[in-house]
Amino acid sequence: MKSPEEIVALMLENDAFSQWLGINIIAIDKGRCEIKCTVHEHMLNGFNILHGGISYSLSDSALAFASNSYGNKCMSIETSISHLRKVALNDTLHVICEEISRRKTIGIYTVSIKKADGSEISRFKGTVHISTEIW
Repeated sequence: MKSPEEIVALMLENDAFSQWLGINIIAIDKGRCEIKCTVHEHMLNGFNILHGGISYSLSDSALAFASNSYGNKCMSIETSISHLRKVALNDTLHVICEEISRRKTIGIYTVSIKKADGSEISRFKGTVHISTEIW
């Protein structure tokens, strides 16, 4: 069976969108993931702040990495996000996904994104289906 690091490396290698986001893996373990990302100009919306779809996408990628880290292929079945603060160009974002519950076929995770000063900019909750298919 592959390690969490090997699984995430495989996932990231084939994930053009996460590569486009500029995700850097900081830590990975079973059910947990930490990533970082710097906000670039192409990530801003019409108000010149981070587009909400970017913080959602960072959260979704962290969810995918954390939930798949056990070796079973997982797919999200329900997600939600609350945006708490605005984010500006060149801010560095620290994304932490943590497992809340994992059963035979369902896993529940939370994702927190914080700026370098420690202020939380979003909170995400995701539920995944755990398949029998192995990485």
